[in-house]
Amino acid sequence: MAQNSAGTASPPLGLRLAGAAVHLYTASGSVLGLLIVLAAFEGDAVAALWLGLVALVVDGTDGMLARRLRVKETIPWFDGARLDDIVDYLTYAFAPVVLLWTTGSLPAGGLGWVVAALPLLASSYQFCRVDAKTEDHTFLGFPSYWNVVAFYAIVLELAPGVVATVLVVCSVLVFVPVRYLYPSRTPVLHGLSLGLTAAWLVLYGVLLVQVPDPHPVVVTLSLAYIGYYVGVSLWLTARAAHRRRSEPADLSPTAG
Repeated sequence: MAQNSAGTASPPLGLRLAGAAVHLYTASGSVLGLLIVLAAFEGDAVAALWLGLVALVVDGTDGMLARRLRVKETIPWFDGARLDDIVDYLTYAFAPVVLLWTTGSLPAGGLGWVVAALPLLASSYQFCRVDAKTEDHTFLGFPSYWNVVAFYAIVLELAPGVVATVLVVCSVLVFVPVRYLYPSRTPVLHGLSLGLTAAWLVLYGVLLVQVPDPHPVVVTLSLAYIGYYVGVSLWLTARAAHRRRSEPADLSPTAG
């Protein structure tokens, strides 16, 4: 094993190359974001949503690969978390809002501009919060799932007023300290959440195949996962609040 300038052992070249490949895998999401925007402007919303599905898979697997290959140890000078945030902003916030705009899913006129701006501004704040991901691996505040909002808005052909209401409410929820399930990392119900998330991704693809006439049963099953996600998130929030209340008060004397 080679040694670096500090005299400590360097990771094997193969492991470092594998780590670099994982970072490249994450960075590919930025290209997917571009392709989503291009498909949106070309009027191919279904293609944009398929690309969004690929982006979801990349984002859902790159972290597990990074941890398995110990990229923080093999390439310590590269901030993979920052890269992930940049890519996520493009694929979870910017590109979906563009897609909503080009599909006419937003209200017309000035109201549409305001509604389109809110998720982008709220997500700019959310992605810069140092506590956006808690120590027990949950998201604090709505985790900018605007790609999911765009998916249902287009597949279910929701009215602009409904979409606008969802965008406004979720933009506000970015600032509300509710704990949201982090499917690939939250240890509570981890296996169940991973399995249901995988099933939801499959249903996402089935619904795209069925557009413009999605089957009601598939829609119901897909929305059931959203219900599970929201329910578990509220339970995690209540659980954390109860734990804080149960902790003994700090009665140690303060410095005078």
